[in-house]
Order: sequence, then C-alpha cells, then structure tokens
Amino acid sequence: MQIMITHGSLAQTRVLQFTRLQLSVVLTALVLLLLLLSGLIYHFVFLTAARERWPVVSQVVRLVVRDEIAQRDRFLRENIDVMATKVGEMQAKLLKLESMGDRVSSMAGVKAEEFKPLLGPARAASSAAVRGGGQGGPYVPGLSVNDRESLDALLSDMDGLDVRTDQTIDLFTLIESRLLEGRLTQLLVPSTAPVVGPVGSGFGFRIDPFTGHGALHMGLDFPADVGTPILAAAGGVVVSTQVHPAYGRLVEIDHGNGLVTRYAHTSKILVKNGDLVKRGQLVAQVGNTGRSTGPHLHFEVLVDGVPQNPARFLAGRGSAPGAQASAERTRRPRAAASAAADSGG
Repeated sequence: MQIMITHGSLAQTRVLQFTRLQLSVVLTALVLLLLLLSGLIYHFVFLTAARERWPVVSQVVRLVVRDEIAQRDRFLRENIDVMATKVGEMQAKLLKLESMGDRVSSMAGVKAEEFKPLLGPARAASSAAVRGGGQGGPYVPGLSVNDRESLDALLSDMDGLDVRTDQTIDLFTLIESRLLEGRLTQLLVPSTAPVVGPVGSGFGFRIDPFTGHGALHMGLDFPADVGTPILAAAGGVVVSTQVHPAYGRLVEIDHGNGLVTRYAHTSKILVKNGDLVKRGQLVAQVGNTGRSTGPHLHFEVLVDGVPQNPARFLAGRGSAPGAQASAERTRRPRAAASAAADSGG
C-alpha cells in the first residue's frame, strides 16, 4: 500500500509504502486505543454519574441495573423452587429408606437400643409417633418458596438430609455386620460330610474289632480308598497335626464356641498347625494308620472336649454353633471320654 503526500513546500511528492503486517499492527493499535478510551469514559462518566446522580445518566444506569437485578432474582427464585422440590423428594425417599432400615434391622437381630444414638430428637419423635398409631396421606413437599423464601432455610434442610443420610448409612453398615456375623456363624458349623460316601460304623456302643468286647465308638467311620480327599467339615483353625497311637495321622480343627472336629487314620496330612481353613477345603487323605482294620476316615465332633454324635451336626445344616453346642452339652454321653485313647475307628 502506498500513500502519496504532496505539498507546496515540498520539491517533490513523498511516497510512503506500508506492508500488510504494518497495516495490521496499526489497525490493532487503533482498536485497542478505542477500547481503552471506551473503558475510561464508562468508568469516569457513567460510574461517576451513577454515584453523583446526574439527571439523565443516573436514570439510565438505574434502569439498566434494576433490570439486571430483577433478572437475577427471577433466576435465583426459579432455581430455589427446583431445589426445594428436589429436596422434598429426597426427604420422602430417605423416610422410606429409614423405615426399611428399621424393618431390616429387626430381621437381622439388631436391637433398637443399639442404634438409638443414631436417632436425632426429630426422628426419635417420629418413630415414637409411628409406633403409637398409623400415619398416612398424600405426599406434599415440605419445602416451598412461598413458605421459605430464604436460601438459608433451604441450605439448613439440605444439611439435615446429609446428617440423616450418614446415620442411615451407619445403620445399614451395622445391619450388614450382623448379617455377616450370622453368615460366619453358619460357616463354622461342622455340617458338611468330610468324605463323599456312605457311613460305616456310627456313634455309640459296638463290638470292638480288636478285643471283641463292647466299647464306645465316639465318631463316624467313612469307608473309602486310600488317598480319597478329606474335606474340612467347616471353617476353622488347625490346632493339631500329629501321629497318635490310636488315631494314627490325626488332624484337629477348632471351629470356635468349644467345637472341635477330628480326622483320624489319614494317610497324608495336607495342612499344618495354625492354618486357617474354610468349609470344603482339602485337609488330608484317607488312610489306614493307627488302630484301624482297613482304610477309612474316623470323624469326631467334640463340644468342650466331650465327644458328640457327628450325625446330629451333619443332619442339622445351618444351625448356629452356639445353639448346637448348647444342645449337645445337654446330651453329653455318660461314657468316659478316656475311652478315646483305646478305641479303634
């Protein structure tokens, strides 16, 4: 781009040449200068006019600001309406969840005294009212902008919902813990047959195969081939792996609550003292060691050291070990437990 400058005082015409880059820089500088001037004018004229209330300018500024404030208030009010409705729906759902938690807690065996600290005064009064009589009626959200135009009230209700949600989570955590305790209790009952197959000699008095005299047989015999897998009747801790003169290679598992199971005459022991085993885990293999006339597993259940009939446990699957132990303590055999050291499986 060329610009020619002519003047009477000049001997010849001057020619100025500009590139596109130079023109762009100049235009950009002009635009920035105009923006800066506009900002200065707005700041020093309009704001000063608004503060000092100039007759014309102040009225224009006041109308613009008033319209912006009205739009902002309208937007805020609409959002509070929506939030209030959502909070009301959340309150209704949380109330249903709390009622469900109360029912499930009673089914799980959680006593009301255990979660009383979780109940605030409002919820405790509500629970008392429900116990005192029926309640009902259509659901109407408790929050309304017409009744509560304050955002602080809405935030307070949301904080209350947060607290009640945390309390409900704590309650369900306690219920889950109790249900897990019940599940673990069932897993510790020796109710799974240690060997798949028929039972030979049962629990009780029989003719001893070595002496030919009557003697107490304190377990169940499971005839099987040597090497047949022997499974843990329930979860527990291995407390003994030894070679016994009468039992041969012997494994003992403690299931808690005074319950212990014995696995005798094994050919090979696959666990060691202190191992944690679960129901159905391989612990040994059938053999013919110790005081035995042939390959089989001799299986015993003891409650507080006293032999019990394992058939009662195998038949009563899923009973709690505490209940089983109590029942077996009332039916302890009168025969002396010292016969265990001399009787064959």
